[in-house]
Amino acid sequence: MSVLTGLDVLMRDGHAALSGRRVGLLCHPASVDGRLGHAAALLHADPRFDLRAFFGPQHGFRGETQDNMIEWTGYTDPATGLPAYSLYGEHRKPTAAMLEGLDVLVIDLQDVGARYYTFIWTMLLCLEACAEHDVAVVVLDRPNPLGGEREGNLLDMDFTSFVGLAPIPMRHGLTAGELARWFVARFGIEVDLHVVAMESWRRSTLFDATGLPWVMPSPNMPTLDTAVVYPGQCLLEATSLSEGRGTTRPFEIFGAPGVDPGALVDHLAGRALPGVAFRPLHFQPTFQKHAGVICGGAQIHVTDRDIFRPVLTTLEILTGVKTVAPDALAWNPPPYEYETVKPPIDILAGGTTLREVVDAGVDPRDLASSWESDLQGFTAEIREFELYD
Repeated sequence: MSVLTGLDVLMRDGHAALSGRRVGLLCHPASVDGRLGHAAALLHADPRFDLRAFFGPQHGFRGETQDNMIEWTGYTDPATGLPAYSLYGEHRKPTAAMLEGLDVLVIDLQDVGARYYTFIWTMLLCLEACAEHDVAVVVLDRPNPLGGEREGNLLDMDFTSFVGLAPIPMRHGLTAGELARWFVARFGIEVDLHVVAMESWRRSTLFDATGLPWVMPSPNMPTLDTAVVYPGQCLLEATSLSEGRGTTRPFEIFGAPGVDPGALVDHLAGRALPGVAFRPLHFQPTFQKHAGVICGGAQIHVTDRDIFRPVLTTLEILTGVKTVAPDALAWNPPPYEYETVKPPIDILAGGTTLREVVDAGVDPRDLASSWESDLQGFTAEIREFELYD
């Protein structure tokens, strides 16, 4: 299969919404076409587009910030001489000054299909800002690397944060363009929105079947394997367990000091989780949690992506660690992603239930089953905004 992204389609066909108009571009390192040409260079070099400014999300316009929750400041892009505005620092929503002199904002961000990944919330804030300042928006669509399957709870809106600003599932099964269409309707955003759809992508298509190159959308998302486990494993950011940052396999490797790898893997094997196996290991992170300290844990090996359930798998990991090494698992205190009061696990999980269930030792399958009705309702609600079979 050879999928054309929204960027590929734009460069081939142009777009009426950009003709004769002053353009800003929100992008990141993965904003590339099928031949690895970057959107910033392509639009800047093309006389059809009057490019005036760049905007960048978390990790930077060029992907400069390696670790999580590291703010960056704007600068003048040396390659083009254009301003590059930070949307992960003093401001997460474009200001009037940033949008001044622009007629349209082009958004080209590769998402990974999980509610906690902040790029979709940067997009939502941009839609709101552009509505407030009479700037049109063109979203260049890209594949959801995980296809169209959904899993997890819907966010309780009492727990909104920069890792969740709308009631979508942990694994949402949508593209950025589809989410933009739903955001506009869900929140009544009065913005002139255009989505440049992909060609030849189907909802059942995982990223490695698209024919497109994988470029890290953030520094700790090095491979599709990382993205496959991320909708569950991101929850470990809110715990004392290492989620593998500071190793060569972030989110696939996990553990903590005091965990017996063999005992943990034996417990998880007994749970007969679909599409996954676990390998016991010791590791020593080079940065982030437990840097320089030997941790016991495991590596996730996904054996069948079609049946693998990342959120259920991480629920089983949390309850498994609590069973075999209860002193190794603790919930981290705030702050986390600009939230200074609520526990990080509650804002990631979109409510208190997940934390309470793990603490009570409830079977994770019971919690996962309780989400099914809400997932069905969300699927029905979102259908009219979907662009692909």
